[in-house]
Order: sequence, then structure tokens, then C-alpha cells
Amino acid sequence: MDKSIIQLVDELPTDNITVKVLKALDYVVPGEWSNLTGFENNIRSITGVSDAKVIQKIRDRAVVLYEDPQQGYQFAINLYQTIDKADTAMATAALANKVSEKIGFLSFLGKITPKADVTQSIDLLLKITVEIIAFCKLNGIPQPNPQEFANSLANNYQNASLMRMVALVCLDGILPLGPDFLDKIHGVISGTDTSAITQNPVFLAINNFLPGSNPSDKVGFISQGFNSVQGWMNNLVSKTGITPQSISSHLGNFIQIADDNLDLVAAFLDQTTNYYEHTGIQTVARSLILQAYTLVKEEIKQEEQKPIQDVSSVVKSDKNQYELSKTVEVWDNEEEDWYQGTIEKIQDDQFFIYYLGYGSSHNEWVGEDDIRTRDLRSSDDNGYAVGQKVKCWDDDQEAWYSATIEQIQNQQYFVHYIGYDSSYDEWVDSDEIS
Repeated sequence: MDKSIIQLVDELPTDNITVKVLKALDYVVPGEWSNLTGFENNIRSITGVSDAKVIQKIRDRAVVLYEDPQQGYQFAINLYQTIDKADTAMATAALANKVSEKIGFLSFLGKITPKADVTQSIDLLLKITVEIIAFCKLNGIPQPNPQEFANSLANNYQNASLMRMVALVCLDGILPLGPDFLDKIHGVISGTDTSAITQNPVFLAINNFLPGSNPSDKVGFISQGFNSVQGWMNNLVSKTGITPQSISSHLGNFIQIADDNLDLVAAFLDQTTNYYEHTGIQTVARSLILQAYTLVKEEIKQEEQKPIQDVSSVVKSDKNQYELSKTVEVWDNEEEDWYQGTIEKIQDDQFFIYYLGYGSSHNEWVGEDDIRTRDLRSSDDNGYAVGQKVKCWDDDQEAWYSATIEQIQNQQYFVHYIGYDSSYDEWVDSDEIS
């Protein structure tokens, strides 16, 4: 069973090799990425909301949105996870978990073989392709559109999304392939047999996600995707001045390396990091939370406008009817039933009741929550009417709650719980109310 978005975000590591590498790349886009972990912490940071009830509403709505296949959130997560798992199939868990000390890199050189330029180029191409597909899915674009993606990458990408693309250029481009990585990738696209791409293990892992009815179409889309973003990549390198040496220098804060082993560094990071999945989860969480927050804000706005007016009118109407000598129905919580009585005294929201047919020894004070008036002339066959106060049974809490009937449809009643907001409104059967 797939994990929920809550689990995925809550389980994001706060400090491992992936996190350290991404922090090391902060110099390329300073302050753009922070390692947001914990779903509720994400809600607070992204929306600025501190109210626990609103945070819970956003959390609940986000869970529903994530489970909706029409939204594309699970699809995007699956893509990010698949590309990273395929690319790090040979990862060594023992290395990935060394987070509290510098890694003696040189001792592992004999165990790691750098990828050939062709294989490395294909890996980068496929990651670009995955990013395009995920972006379009998250943004409601019906078909993967490289140009739409390229426009957003140039103008709108930020936070975890931008860091993911920066890491792609640094870790899968410049570090293993050198400063002329774009030329090498272009050479692979134009000069490599199609089968070299279609038989690549990473291609096979994401094959079902790729648009196109045959391998040639799919390779064509991959090429189109690269052509749409190589301008952005070239501009990033030119603007920031990143080089293999500058990258290794910043990575050197936690990996002991030598400049002449940069291809081995790249191979090591390839095996021990999952920056695509890590930042992909953060990207999806941000998009999901923002959508949920928009919907929750609209809910709250509607609640402030409608329920307050409706509930106050019901309460006001009831209070006008609660006068001395007035016959009312009184709820007996032990008997779980209503009994007729008359109001003998009134003090604030408390009423002294004389029960019809019973001696004065049964007289008692009751709260407004436990009395009601009822006009049987407007009632349905079950004796209920719109606007009437009822008691509703909650199986989970094993308790009765006061509510007002808002709508009636056949043998079902739409109720609003007194003292609660409209998110708790629900349809109940006749045997659940009294």
C-alpha cells in the first residue's frame, strides 16, 4: 500500500547525504531551498497559518486531494520515486546513512565505477523528461508540453523545484561530464543509436510514463524536452559561473575528494543520494498544501457568511418562544427521550421546568441546549421539520449532540451541530435522531 502524503513528508530526513549535498549547492541559488520536513510544519511555513483548527482542515483536505487520481499528485510522486530508484539501484545503504561525520571518500574508489558519458547523458535526459511530465500533471496540463515547462522553469520555478533542477545540472551534468556537458548530451541525442536509449534500465523503468506509441516517438519526446531546456541550463552556468571545481569545493565540506576524481565523485553521489525524490516530495507537498489552503479559505469564508446567520436566527426564534408558562419539550439524557413540561422560571439561559403528569419533586433547572419547541403541523411523517432542534447520536463518541435540521429528503435529514462549524454538517437517518 502506497504511503500517504503525510507519511512521505513526515519521513523526509532532516540530515543525510542527500540533504548535505543540497545544502552544499545553496551557493548556486542562495536561500532558495530549505529542508522543510513534517507535514504540519510545511503547512505553517507555506501558508503562515498558526490556528490548529485551520491547520487540521488544510491537512484533511490535502489528504483527500492527494488520493484523488484526477489531481495528479500521486502520479508525480510515483515518477520522482521511480526515476531515483532506477538511478540508484546500486546504492549502498551503509554509505547513505553516514550523516554525522565526514565520509572517507577515497576508501570507496575501488568499489565505484563511473558511468560512461553516454549512459550519464541518458540519465540526465530522462530526469528532464520526468520533470516535464510531472510538472504538466501537477499543473493540470492535459498532455506533457516541453515548451510550457520551459517557460515556467525560466520564470516561475523556485524553492525545492528550482533546487532540483540546479542539482540536476551540477550532479548529473557538470560534475560527471565536465563544463561541455551540453555538447556531450547533444552528441548523444544526435549520434547514438536509438536502442542505446530504449534499452537503458532507467528508460525501461519509466517507459510507461513516456508519451508516444512506440520507442521512436518516446525518444523524440526526450529529445524535444532537452532542446526546450538547454537554453536555461546554459544560462544558469553562465550566470552563476559554476564549474566542476566550484561544485567539488562546496561538496568538500563533507566529502574528502581530489579534483582529478570528479567523475568518481559523481558516481558516488549517484549511488548515495535521492535528491529527485526528496525535493519532488517537497514540491508536491507545497502545491498540494497551497491548493488545500485555497479551498479551506473559501470554506471558512462561506461559514462566516451563511452558518452564523442561520444559527442565530434559529436561536433567536427559540428564545422568543421560551417564556414563562410556555409548554416545551425537555431532553432527558438518562432516558434518551423528550418529555413535555412548562417553564416556571427563567434565569439567563437556564429554565426551571415542571414536567406534565409528574409531581413537583421532578421539577428541575435545565439548560437551553436541552429544551425545544415543536410545531407538529409542519412536521413530516416522522415528526421532524426544517429548523427543528433534535438530538443526534454519535456512535464513535457514544453520546447525543444537539443539532438543527437544515434539509429533509425522504427519510434522511441534513443536520447542523449547534456550537460546531459547518464542516461537521452531515446527512443522518431517522433512527439516528430524536
